[in-house]
This record gives sequence, structure tokens and C-alpha cells, in this order.
Amino acid sequence: MNLLPIILSGGAGTRLWPVSRESNPKPFIRLPDGQTLLEKTYRRALVLPGVGEVFTVTNRDYYFRCRDEYLSASHEINAAPQACYLLEPFGRNTAPAIALAALEAENRHGVDSVMLVLASDHLISDEAAFAEAVEKAIQLAVRGHLVTFGITPTAPETGFGYIQQGEAIDNLGYRVARFVEKPDLDTAQSYLAGNDYTWNSGMFCFTVRALLQALAEHAPEILDCARIVSQAANENTQPTDDHLEFPAEVFRQLPDDSIDYAVMEKSSDIAVVRGSFDWSDIGSWNALAGLIPPDEQGNRIIGEVVAISTQNSYLHSESRVIGAIGLQDMIVIDTADALLVARSDQLQQVKEVVACLKKQGHESAHTHLTAFRPWGSYTVLEKGPRYKIKHIEVKPGASLSLQMHHHRSEHWVVVGGTAKIINGDKEILLRTDESTYIPAGHRHRLENPGVIPLVMIEVQTGEYVGEDDIIRFEDIYGRSI
Repeated sequence: MNLLPIILSGGAGTRLWPVSRESNPKPFIRLPDGQTLLEKTYRRALVLPGVGEVFTVTNRDYYFRCRDEYLSASHEINAAPQACYLLEPFGRNTAPAIALAALEAENRHGVDSVMLVLASDHLISDEAAFAEAVEKAIQLAVRGHLVTFGITPTAPETGFGYIQQGEAIDNLGYRVARFVEKPDLDTAQSYLAGNDYTWNSGMFCFTVRALLQALAEHAPEILDCARIVSQAANENTQPTDDHLEFPAEVFRQLPDDSIDYAVMEKSSDIAVVRGSFDWSDIGSWNALAGLIPPDEQGNRIIGEVVAISTQNSYLHSESRVIGAIGLQDMIVIDTADALLVARSDQLQQVKEVVACLKKQGHESAHTHLTAFRPWGSYTVLEKGPRYKIKHIEVKPGASLSLQMHHHRSEHWVVVGGTAKIINGDKEILLRTDESTYIPAGHRHRLENPGVIPLVMIEVQTGEYVGEDDIIRFEDIYGRSI
């Protein structure tokens, strides 16, 4: 039996703003133990028996971030499975994503392979209980069932969908009687009181054959479009590539639909495995705060905080000191460029804050001051009319594109490491405390030839210092030229 974990990694995670943003969504948030939700999902998949390859469906912009997360985890794991990345130009919901993964699984491993679909932003600590549930799901999947995972409710949660279980199937799971949309509080309390309802976790297990047959029956338009998209992507992919990039011009023809609506709620052969493991989708700051042990006052604290006469609050600082006085049941999240202050029972309105910022065109809805790139990262230290100052870190062996700017010049100062620089028709090598000047209109490239990170300070000056003032001539990462 060949088990193929399919990790779906997309979405902006607006409920965890200002730490989660479009350029740094929830799967990449670092938890108190230093790991991201994406890394935890990958590790959880690797320890399952029969895993030979892991598929990750994600946005093209997140490819290098995902790859870096997996490489970091693989350094601690012997003979880590091969990773394949299916890259979307933009989101089209879970049904198209899973359909495309199934078609690629068919190409690589055949229709009898078992797909285990996992969300990249779920937290599960009890991996043994999770593996036990997966084993039951696999047994049901090879019999032809489409399997979903239900989580035993621990509270009358109104933010989740529910599954009503029917008759038992050989001590492995249950037939699904029906799926229920997010209920009101009274209904959720009645579900909690009974024993035949579970939370709908959004995780699935089925053979490639069973899923493709279900798509053909219940969502033929999605399957037909997915075949066209998959064929177009494979025509432009080399056998040695670790990724498959879906062309935007055909990808946009895919209908936007969830796998629940497109297939699971329409099929008559759905099974549910009831999971006894702990599970959270980390859907709010309250959920994230719950990962941190409280102090004697019930406060949960990250970073430098002085809390006086403050109880039952979550105080999170990334760089500055927070002084909290007289707070009760509050959430305070302080980042370099945005601050969230909210009552812990009003966190559902964080999405409204993000919506307002987007309407205003505010950068903090989309990006952090620190931006991650395939070659490393940069942090905007200060900006104003006609200037911007950045801290730049380039990974060993990495290189920025050969590029040019029309409206700005750049001053580079090496703080640590060694920089190999193309500046116009010259190639120079700079070491710590050395600098160079890049005039506007000059072709230039920055490379780290060393084995330690290259750290630089960049000062931009000119009539326009926006990030879109860039012309790329060459790029080893395949970004647009």
C-alpha cells in the first residue's frame, strides 16, 4: 500500500492578524516551541507507515517557504520521503486542489494509491492516536469508501461544521448519516450532549480511483477542467523537477468549490473515523494562547511584558516592551508595524479589522516589515519620502536576481559575511565593513558565496522607492522577468 499525504497549504489566516498576513499566512506562524504549523503537519505525515512521497498544494509565492520548512525538518529525519509541490497561481478552494493532486498521484503512483488529505494549519499533539485513526481510515479507503475524520466535541462549538454518524463499519468507523453546517449555540449544545455527532475536521482519506470516480459522478466540470490544467502543467515540467506549476490562463477556468460541497455531501458511500486525538485548527488568538502555560494571574505571555493588576490576558510582543496595567480578559498582540488590542470574547471581529485595512489599501493587511524571499529575507527598518532603509540577510550560496531600478539608487554596507556583487560591468567582492554604491539604471546582482549568512544594510534613495520598481534580467528561482 502506497500512502500519499496531500498537504493543503493556503489561505490568509486573517483571524490571527497582525502576525498572520497574506505574505506570511497561518501555516508559517511559529508556535511557542519554535516550529510552524506547516512543519508540524509535515512531520506528522512522515512518521506514518508506507509514506513514499508527500504532495503539497500551495500558492506559487509560498513554494520556497514550504521547501525551506521541509528541509529544516528533514535534517532531523533519516531518509525523508521525496516532496512534490503543486503550485497554484491563486486559490480555487479545496475541490480543485484535491482533484489536481489526485491526477498527479495517478500519473506518479497509480489509481490504487491512498491519498491522505491534511490541512497545513491543524495542530495535533497525540500523534499515536492520530496514526491509529489513519490506519482505520486506510482500511476503509481500500474498500472504496471516501473517508473523513470526525473529532469528538469538547465544547458546543458554533464555528465548526458537524458530522452525524450512522451505522458502524467493522469497528473501523461509521457511515455518515449527514453533514451539518455551523449550528447555533442551542443546537451545538444538543450535539455535545449526544454521542453521534463529531466536528468536521476537514481531513480526508481515499484511493485515487475512488476520488476520481466520485468527481466524475458529482463534479464532472471540476474534473474535466483539472485534467486540462494538469496536462498543461506537465507539458512545461521536467521529470527532475520537484514542483508542478499550474498556468494561470487555464487554472482560472476551474470552478471555485470545496470538496465537502462538490463530493462529500453528495456521495452515498462516505465513512467517518472518529478521532480520539486532540485537535485544533488554531482559529483564533484564544486558541494560540492556550498553547502557553498561564502564570499565577492567569496571564499568558510572549516576549518582554510587565503586567500589573492584570489577569487572564494574552500579551504577545515581538520586539518592544508591553506595559499592561489593570487588564482583564484582554488580548494584546504587538508587532513591528501593527498592534491588536481586543477583548478575548470579541476576537471574531479581527477579520473585520483586516477587511477595513484592505479597503483602505493599507500595507499591514498584506505584508510585514520583514519579507521572505527564496534567497533569504529583508526587513524595512525605516522609510520616508525619497528613502528606505533595509536589513538584508542572504542565505549561504543564494543569489538575488540580476536586476535594475529606474527610480532609485542603493548604498550597500556589509555587516557580516561576504558579498559577491555585479555592479554594472564590474564584479567585486565585499567583506565586513566594506560598501558599494549602485546608481539608478545600473544592472546589479547580490550573491552570498560564503558558508555563513550574508548580512547587509541597504539605503535606498530616489524619487520612488516602491518594491515594484524592479526589472529582472535573470533569476535562478524562476520569478517573472
